[in-house]
Amino acid sequence: MNESETNNPTGLRIGVIGAGVSGIAAASILNKNGHTTVVFEKHREIGGVWAVSYPGVALQNTYPHYELSEYPWPFKPDFHPTGAQIERYLGMAVEHLGLDIRLEHEVVGIEEKENGWIVRHRSPSGERTEAFDYLVVAVGQYTQWKHRPDFPGESEFTGSIITERDVKDLEIFRDRKTVVVGFGKSAVDMATLAVEAAEQVYHLFRTPRWLIPFSVLGLHYSTLLFCRASTVMMPCWDYPTRWEGFLHRRMPWMVNATWSLIERLFRREYLKAARGKGPAALERIQTLIPDHSVVGDLRSAAALAPVNYHALAANGEILPFHAEFRGFTVDGVELDDGTRIECDQVLLCVGSETPRFPFFPEKYRGFIEGEPDGVQLYRHMIHPRIPRLAFAGYNHGFMHIPTTEVSSLWLCALLRGDLTLPGIDEMERSIARIRDWKRAHVNFEPSRSCAVNTRFQQYIDIILKDLGLPVRRKLPNIFAEIFVQYGARDYYGLTDEYNRARTKRPRPLPVLARDT
Repeated sequence: MNESETNNPTGLRIGVIGAGVSGIAAASILNKNGHTTVVFEKHREIGGVWAVSYPGVALQNTYPHYELSEYPWPFKPDFHPTGAQIERYLGMAVEHLGLDIRLEHEVVGIEEKENGWIVRHRSPSGERTEAFDYLVVAVGQYTQWKHRPDFPGESEFTGSIITERDVKDLEIFRDRKTVVVGFGKSAVDMATLAVEAAEQVYHLFRTPRWLIPFSVLGLHYSTLLFCRASTVMMPCWDYPTRWEGFLHRRMPWMVNATWSLIERLFRREYLKAARGKGPAALERIQTLIPDHSVVGDLRSAAALAPVNYHALAANGEILPFHAEFRGFTVDGVELDDGTRIECDQVLLCVGSETPRFPFFPEKYRGFIEGEPDGVQLYRHMIHPRIPRLAFAGYNHGFMHIPTTEVSSLWLCALLRGDLTLPGIDEMERSIARIRDWKRAHVNFEPSRSCAVNTRFQQYIDIILKDLGLPVRRKLPNIFAEIFVQYGARDYYGLTDEYNRARTKRPRPLPVLARDT
């Protein structure tokens, strides 16, 4: 990416591919900074993963953490909003912000031209092309292809085999013995929801994962995990300040002690569900407790424990099996230890596949589809060898909308010529350092490289430092800065704040020599 590609002071015509929350957030910030966006969405509805979600799904975060800076919630949702409430909110936001969203417009090809891109899209009215100066790819990692492995004996099984995408109504579980396979958010949600109608629910998983309790010591999890007193203890690939780096590199015993305490608190919350219910209940709960560190499970697919999940397991309404799924029998499934479970239905919740981009030119697909754990990007936004194109939402984290908006403001600064990038080789070395750190410290998932997950605070702080903006958003109240959870409201007005600050700078800012 050379200087001439980022030093255009005038507004650009930018195509945004995908109208999920990331595409909507990015388009909002781009528009506010003088660009004109057109958002292409292949489905009939906006919302991305929320438009295809299962009944009963709810946000793992709370509503104060999940709103656009230019449009606070206009109605009071549940503390953890439902999928329907989020879709309603996004629809109202799009109307309020006047975003140009083209529904049922599937991008089927993009072609590079001298100063931009030609986008070929297909809609009910036919196929056509449009020219853009720049593109932002915001196709979600969880709305693409579901992982659907083939298992021995499928053709012999007399029951039904489904994924969570097939669950449109909980009546699908009515009076059925259902095996739920997997241990991500969808799997634990489905197992919990299925109890309402199913004759019996079996939960089968190869590896138990740490589930974040909704409350610890009577406090909501976000109170504990979203304040700087806790985020500073989060191991990361880089740190925004020297003292934070010193803490992790020179005082690892303090960091390790903190996470050991958190593991003990999580385990205590799990075991409470079995208290007074006998040895069988205790054994079922112990089956759900991992034997690896909680830090490795703090990834993009990290899940909250549904409120009743452990209680249902303790009661035997959900029967957990920690084993490998060997294959199907005529009337059920067989595990690697020889156990057979009779069932009428198997629900496969085994994750999504590595993101793919069939509409990209072949010469670029190798750059972004070549790794098993997803797209490798500089600043989790741009690929050094693909000009005039960025990604939105590939810095997925626990404060996803603020993260997307802050990074979109960084992109606006880059397009305006306010930032000076390092050379391609150094950007690729930075990408490699983050990739290697994640592979060493974060348990595998197909989108591991497309997320900052619980490292959201380190990521946001470094991006704000790139922009020359203050990272301590709650000062001068030092108590709040350390102990009060951060949320979307802490980043309100950031675009105006940046535009005021940039007028006082005589020259572009060099991007910091930090990996993020």
